[in-house]
Amino acid sequence: MALPIMAKATAVWLVDNTTINFKQIADFVGMHELEVQGIADGDVAAGVKGFDPIANNQLTQEEIDAAQASPTHKIQLKYNAAAQGEEKRRGPRYTPLSKRQDRPASILWLVKFHPELTDGQVSKLVGTTKPTIQAIRERTHWNISNIQPIDPVALGLCKQSELDAAVQKAAAKKAAAGEVMNDDERRKLVSTEQSLGMDDEPKMPTAIEGLETFTLSGNPADDDDEPQGDFSDAESFFKTPVAEDDEEAKDDESKADEENKKG
Repeated sequence: MALPIMAKATAVWLVDNTTINFKQIADFVGMHELEVQGIADGDVAAGVKGFDPIANNQLTQEEIDAAQASPTHKIQLKYNAAAQGEEKRRGPRYTPLSKRQDRPASILWLVKFHPELTDGQVSKLVGTTKPTIQAIRERTHWNISNIQPIDPVALGLCKQSELDAAVQKAAAKKAAAGEVMNDDERRKLVSTEQSLGMDDEPKMPTAIEGLETFTLSGNPADDDDEPQGDFSDAESFFKTPVAEDDEEAKDDESKADEENKKG
């Protein structure tokens, strides 16, 4: 429901100049009934000058008469075609001066963790301009080396509900276009609180991809079929094999020695 301008001053005028009950006035100006009663008692809005809603084209005399005649009548704001859409925010979000230096950090966070967001969505979330977003995307910003990504929700630049709505909208648009998302992009579509609670999944370095099953030795099953040698005798490691020619030469020498002894 649209509220009148200068609501408290309008309530003061209605309390002083009409017999409309406190409940009706409270519903019309968006205040609590006890607060309107405090205005009547002089405890609230002391020194506030009444604002005439009839002279300022917010109420008609007929509407006030109907509210005074019926305690259950809800006061309706006068239709003003020129005022339609004024409550709707236009342009980028206003950012307080104390938080404007944090906008590059939040832009870098959104670009890094939610690349599916368009420049227009990022601009609405943190209240910045598209050239600044483009400079951070392309890493041509004058201070890019000193910018650290920080969640805009943690910085108070936007609400968690607004960020989630923008991410879901970007995901729906991407799905409607028929683009297939990979696992990394799908994980980024959850809310920030959920993403912070997820465990990091181990990834295979690109330098050794395809070598998951590579081993230096052969198949372990093949090693079991090979005969195993007897290594119980340690001296066998130091014995050199004797050639057959050397054995025959030794036999001839031994026979010659025996014949010389007999002669």
